[in-house]
Amino acid sequence: MTAITEVAAAVLLRGDAAAPEFLLAQRPPGKVYAGYWEFPGGKVEPGETVYQALVRELQEELGITVDDVWPWVCCEFTYPHATVRLRFYRIRAWHGEIAPIEHSAFAWLKVGEPATVAPILPANGPILQALELPPLYALSNAEENGVEAELRRIERALAGGLGMLQLRDKTLAPERREEFARAVMALAGGDERPESYGNGCAPKACVLINDDQALARAVGAHGLHLSSQQLWQLDRRPDFARVAASCHSAADLARAAQLGLDFVVLGPLLPTATHPGAAGIGWAEFSRLVERSPLPVYALGGMQPEMLETACRAGAHGVALMRGWR
Repeated sequence: MTAITEVAAAVLLRGDAAAPEFLLAQRPPGKVYAGYWEFPGGKVEPGETVYQALVRELQEELGITVDDVWPWVCCEFTYPHATVRLRFYRIRAWHGEIAPIEHSAFAWLKVGEPATVAPILPANGPILQALELPPLYALSNAEENGVEAELRRIERALAGGLGMLQLRDKTLAPERREEFARAVMALAGGDERPESYGNGCAPKACVLINDDQALARAVGAHGLHLSSQQLWQLDRRPDFARVAASCHSAADLARAAQLGLDFVVLGPLLPTATHPGAAGIGWAEFSRLVERSPLPVYALGGMQPEMLETACRAGAHGVALMRGWR
């Protein structure tokens, strides 16, 4: 069995939360992959937790002390010389002046824009893509609100900066659902072609269609959101620029990662208006399930926008919600 080297990695973020900058550092001469750019961090020493290693490495490498840390994704990658398990943390607050103490240089890059440094360590490619995901994933609710009212709500939300929307509403009549989807795409703009995807999903927002590949292609949606049932019926990732899935268990999370999806939602976390009598999995179980997830995970079920920080501290990328967005 191949030994796995545990590594703590830091995604330092600064600036506007909607379009932040992140830090990359350049590996110095004499190290494996010298000259490559990476997220700062290092190996977990015997007797350390991953968090303790993160704190120590940032003090040694950059001369800073972290003040606020959010656990994020966990990725395994096999290099010719080693297999590493990288536990990434997002950090927005620290004290001390950043300096390249153990690196040749460092650079701040803007999320969603082409990298201005190269080459970047291969293991970090998926992290750059995951950083582009917005913190809030809105789910449509035309079934309850009515199509016209929901379109007005979506238009207001887009004007307010909503970045990603799932068109759910599976009980609408097929013709009505397609009309609704086309109207939303007209509001959101953009198209689904891979060459048009990058630097933000679309001029206004990324739109994913729930569980209907034919409808998603017909209306030019930017992506597809799979139900947990469809997740197990497919043997390969659907050919869309962005693909997500609903997960309810560790097995679902592993299946989504196996298919190479972009992100998932996990829940229900708390009781919801749809299922008020059903207990959710709770924050402790949510944290346990996402601890080793290589995919960004949105907390779903009973969420409100003001719960974002709580979700992120539990290991979520953000929150997914159907009723709490405007």
